[in-house]
Amino acid sequence: MSRHLPVPLPFTKRPILGWSGLLALLLVVLASPAGAQPAETGTLITREQEVRALDGGLVVETPDAGMTTLTPPTLLTDAPAQYPEGDWTGPRTVTLELLLTEQGTVERAEVVQGAEAAFNDAAVRAATGLRFTPATLDGTPVSVRLPFTYRFEPPAEPASRTVLTGLIRSKGTRKPLGDAAVTVNGATVTTDAEGHFELALKPGLQEVHVSAPGYKPADFREELKEDQRLEVRYGLEPLVVNPYETVVRGDRERTEVSRITLHDQEVREVPGTQGDPFRVVMLMPGVGSVASGLSYPVVRGSQPAATGYSIDGVRVPMLYHLLLGPAVVHPEFIDSIDFQAGAPPVRYGRTLGGAVDGRLSRPREKGLHASAYADLLNAGGFVEVPIEETGTSVTVSGRLSYSALLVSLAANALSVTSGEEVSSGYRADFWDYQARVEQKVGEGRLRLLVFGSSDLLGLKAESKNDYAGDLAMRFHRVDLRGQHPLWGGEAEVGLTWGLDQLGTTARRGPTKVGEFGMAEQTFRARAGWSKGLTDTLSLSLGADVEHRRGGFTLTGIAIPPGTRGDDPTDALRRPSTLATFSGLYGELSWKPDARWSVVTGLRGDSWHLVPGISYYTLEPRLAVRHAMTESLTLKAGAGLYHQPPTVLVQLPVMDAAGLRYGLQNGMQFDLGAEWKALEGLELSADAWYNPLPRTVEFSFEQLLENRRRRNAPAPDPASHGYAYGLELMARHPLGGNWFGWVSYGFQQSKRWARFDRYDDQDQVVGQGEGYLPFAFEQVHVFNAALSYRFPGNLTVGAVVHFNTGRPETGELSSRNMHVVRDEEGVEHWVRTDPDRAERLPPYFRVDARISKTWTLDAVVVDAYLDVLNLSLQREVLAYDYTYTTEDWPGTDVFADRKPMDVPPVVLPLLGVKVSY
Repeated sequence: MSRHLPVPLPFTKRPILGWSGLLALLLVVLASPAGAQPAETGTLITREQEVRALDGGLVVETPDAGMTTLTPPTLLTDAPAQYPEGDWTGPRTVTLELLLTEQGTVERAEVVQGAEAAFNDAAVRAATGLRFTPATLDGTPVSVRLPFTYRFEPPAEPASRTVLTGLIRSKGTRKPLGDAAVTVNGATVTTDAEGHFELALKPGLQEVHVSAPGYKPADFREELKEDQRLEVRYGLEPLVVNPYETVVRGDRERTEVSRITLHDQEVREVPGTQGDPFRVVMLMPGVGSVASGLSYPVVRGSQPAATGYSIDGVRVPMLYHLLLGPAVVHPEFIDSIDFQAGAPPVRYGRTLGGAVDGRLSRPREKGLHASAYADLLNAGGFVEVPIEETGTSVTVSGRLSYSALLVSLAANALSVTSGEEVSSGYRADFWDYQARVEQKVGEGRLRLLVFGSSDLLGLKAESKNDYAGDLAMRFHRVDLRGQHPLWGGEAEVGLTWGLDQLGTTARRGPTKVGEFGMAEQTFRARAGWSKGLTDTLSLSLGADVEHRRGGFTLTGIAIPPGTRGDDPTDALRRPSTLATFSGLYGELSWKPDARWSVVTGLRGDSWHLVPGISYYTLEPRLAVRHAMTESLTLKAGAGLYHQPPTVLVQLPVMDAAGLRYGLQNGMQFDLGAEWKALEGLELSADAWYNPLPRTVEFSFEQLLENRRRRNAPAPDPASHGYAYGLELMARHPLGGNWFGWVSYGFQQSKRWARFDRYDDQDQVVGQGEGYLPFAFEQVHVFNAALSYRFPGNLTVGAVVHFNTGRPETGELSSRNMHVVRDEEGVEHWVRTDPDRAERLPPYFRVDARISKTWTLDAVVVDAYLDVLNLSLQREVLAYDYTYTTEDWPGTDVFADRKPMDVPPVVLPLLGVKVSY
């Protein structure tokens, strides 16, 4: 209901009986004296006696009877006097003397102390209607005189039928403001929870003042007419604007060991991330990178493909466009990011490393919401329409890049074209789409989610003799899920269809001359149920089955490494991957008191690849948290994990096809502490150790070659290893107009390998074996992020990143070499044994972001400049080992090592976003 000040009502005009209980008043009693007889003339003789107040009450003293007791009259029927018409102001008082009969009626009223004649007359007229109980003298009714006072109050203004009503809301977001104050002519009304108010006013020009906590007060003018009901909408400008405001789900209770959850500006206003939530993961502790700017996290020394990516539990093969651009889901679809660096719980299965889960925001239940943005790289839009009558919400969004406006220009500037008719250049395009329909069904919900992504990298050619090609990556997902209370708990069922595609196309001029592609369809069904069994125990159960069908396409001259040309029997020429994965899991959470939390889980999976390859795994998990004090919590976790063989990144078909080489398995152990040192300061530390009893980590070329061999004898690709490290983080969560964190990660990641040893003539002289640094190992990684919102809604932020270089082993970079001089003093490059290889140089960069927000009546406008690598630092990813000569007599040849010609990766994005 609306809360407002009541409209004043007219006062009732009432008489005031001015005898004060008759204790200080002389009553004149008109009565026949005891034993009085009528006169001869027949006239009744009366006498007036004085009433006196004694301790025993009111008495009358007569000569015949002495002292007798008087019972005074009481008012039975009121007779209000009307305030006379005229130009009168203020109250008036008129005192009458009433003559009451033995029956209690007014026989006569005389003015004792009066006012203007109009008031005196009104009082006398009204007094005749008064009715009293009779006064009695020793029980006998008698007539009495008594004073009686009327007080005239001027009539209040009649109830106004001129009303100002309306809605108070926040500018830009249009969020209703409850408890806002609306003041007019000293009268104040407070809005209800929905922002509504109503106030009765006089006609004419009115000054309206509106204020609310956290908003700038505002004044408005309204011209009101007689009997008019004017409806208005006022918007207040917030003191601090969040242009990305969404409906946020509350955080799950902390039970995991190493989960970090980021919300709101923490995932959308971090410099260098292009405003994209998922790119923030690259700045978390325990995360390394393949190369600066590439958004595939290397979590705790594992391959990027060992980390699982999902959108509300729906697995996706990749998170980022072109490895360098934004994520494949519109930012406004994402409420928060859950990042599990290690020991993820049992609901995350078939993954050897960490987990990144984007949680979708709840759909709005009221009010249309829309936004659009454009920057130098891409443009996107988001629309959400709730239908209150049916409990339905429809959301649609998507993004489209400008055909290589940024990436292509930078690449083309470095390319050299030749030939009269040749006109070639790089191109990079992407798009994505998302659609959601959510429907309330009784106490539950039904949701249909459809989303997909496409990326294209290529070299275009216009000459008929110019060779060029494209690399295309696409995926699509359709997910239908339902949630409903069941057996005292919450149940969920879901069905998902997916299609993943990756392919290369070769062209000569405009003509396609060859094609190689991989495609995989996925059908998945899942069910889950959770319930609190007691005050201290809760149970979660789940199951899923996933069927994958995949294959290859190979035509023309686009022949991948390791294939046999046009041989129609080649294993890469026909679809051959048919796999089914299924799993069951259960998790029991025990909280014996407020300080302890113990979560134990067990996951069982079956892996089947046609023809006849099957594996069965059990994975116990455990997470323990103990609150030593209100601010200090100790935590520990452990688990067993399995995953099919992995390649550098997740590719369609490859993980299922790799089952012929067995499963990878590893363990994860984590021990740490969380300390809320001060208000707004959170410190955390984690020490971790991951034994890897069996690893199968392919390069793309290795997997194709092994795939081509089918069941032919081949070296066992399996290895083993371990990784360990330390992670520290100090974080100020969003609050007080700023947020930020500082993180440091130390890690060692090793794999056992056999390798060749070389002499000074670069000839193999023997073999060695041992634990070598893993290709993705970055020993030290440091990140610092800070963002502050100044008055005027100006936000400035910066990120500093530092990492030590990866080993130069030839797996991801050049092969490390060293100089040897022969007997003649000539320098030669000789391969360095892998266990003695050096590392690439350290790298650091500085990112920056500045944004300004304006609130208009119904929209929020946000302009921003986001720059990745503002410091213009160049990362050395590989070396070119060459020779140089000096051009003078006695020329010498010198070994020369130069960084490969890769320019600094700099992404300056200038953009504007409008939200309604």
